[in-house]
Amino acid sequence: MPSSTSEAVRVAVLADSDTRWKWGALTARRIAAQYVPQGVPRDSSGSAGPRNSGDAVDCADSVELSGFLLRGRATPTARQLAEVGVRADELREVTGHEFLRAMNDEQYDVVVLALVGGAVQAMLHGLAALRLPRRPVVVTGYVGVVYEKLADGLLLRHGADVVLANSRHDADRFRAVYEGVGADPSSVTEAALPFLGGAPYEARNGRDTVVFAAQPSVPESRADRTYLLRRLVEHARLHPSREVLLKLRSRPGEHTTHLEELPYQKLADKLPGGLPPNLQLVYGHMGDVLDRTDLLVTVSSTAALESLHRSIPTAVLTDLGVREALGNHHFLGSGLLTSWDRLDGGHRPAPDADWLARQGVAADGAYDTAFDAARKRVAELLQGSGLPPLAPYYTSATAPGYLPGILARHHLGPDGTPLPGAAPATEITGVRRVVREAVRNAARGAYRHGVQRVAPIIRRMGEL
Repeated sequence: MPSSTSEAVRVAVLADSDTRWKWGALTARRIAAQYVPQGVPRDSSGSAGPRNSGDAVDCADSVELSGFLLRGRATPTARQLAEVGVRADELREVTGHEFLRAMNDEQYDVVVLALVGGAVQAMLHGLAALRLPRRPVVVTGYVGVVYEKLADGLLLRHGADVVLANSRHDADRFRAVYEGVGADPSSVTEAALPFLGGAPYEARNGRDTVVFAAQPSVPESRADRTYLLRRLVEHARLHPSREVLLKLRSRPGEHTTHLEELPYQKLADKLPGGLPPNLQLVYGHMGDVLDRTDLLVTVSSTAALESLHRSIPTAVLTDLGVREALGNHHFLGSGLLTSWDRLDGGHRPAPDADWLARQGVAADGAYDTAFDAARKRVAELLQGSGLPPLAPYYTSATAPGYLPGILARHHLGPDGTPLPGAAPATEITGVRRVVREAVRNAARGAYRHGVQRVAPIIRRMGEL
């Protein structure tokens, strides 16, 4: 723990995609800023207002943030990082072994693992194997709506000191899973999505903008994605005075948290007659797009929660069914489920207040204190005399047929130590490093080409 409130908390964030970097970095700044007790006044931005000199500092300046991007298929590009807009004091691309070596060589107060479940589990075992004399507080969680693989993902995250839940609804579910297998549920801490914000919605005369928030992998099939695009085009043609925006997550060749084999950009190029003049494809920060939105439409994107937080009219589509595979079942009881036919006719869903409260949307202003519990827990762990060894639920005793494979995918042995030959003895520098990076970038580009071009062709051939 820093010795005084003026000394920054050192935080490391390991992320494997642009969206997880955004979640991890913003989460780090919110929870590692030193805890301010309830009742301390805050300004309109959520930061603590004037208080006595003995009170802790609750601001980004009290956090020293080091970013680590896990090298893989979804490692964000410079453009994606710029679009996310979250700055770090330093940022480097690493392998899992290089990250663990940095944790051994450098001292951090808090580590945020913003990764898929298997990678979180591997890093937990890797950190445990380091046997650090003073280990950091380890935090993990989810970047958005948790609508699939609830038990699998949660048990892979068990062992972190803090497992963040983005809502009361999630916190209850998370604890039930841990209790159901006899695992300690005390790490589950209710918070909220760290990127909610922006000015409350105000209808403006002369502005009428509908935004469809696309998702990389939902829906998955060409037929379903083409259907949604066609309905968006028809909506634009039906309302020629309305501005219609298709908000895209990434450009062709880029990957985000989920694979996108069929980018909407390419489907749009093949539409008969092209796009109507009042429909545009847009990129950029979701908050900037929401600033001009009068109706947000999606299948199940987390953008719906961002929109609801700002009280923007929001619709979740039922055109393709209400199904677990689509994730729109998460919005049961929300009052938001509707269809393109109804939206074409002017319907605007009204959200259910109780559902909003349980989902951590906090449109009523409670968002100001949404991270107090997490901040308090982190502060208490940092102030303790010493943290116990990391103890994930999955061990060689509880999951001998599952855990070794997860660790091996990250080149770790069953005990969490590097497999022979997996980690270089010294850091590669100079010309060798330049050549290695060029080869890796070429391999990543080939992989993305294969996902978006070759794999769909092979799949279609298999259906003949």
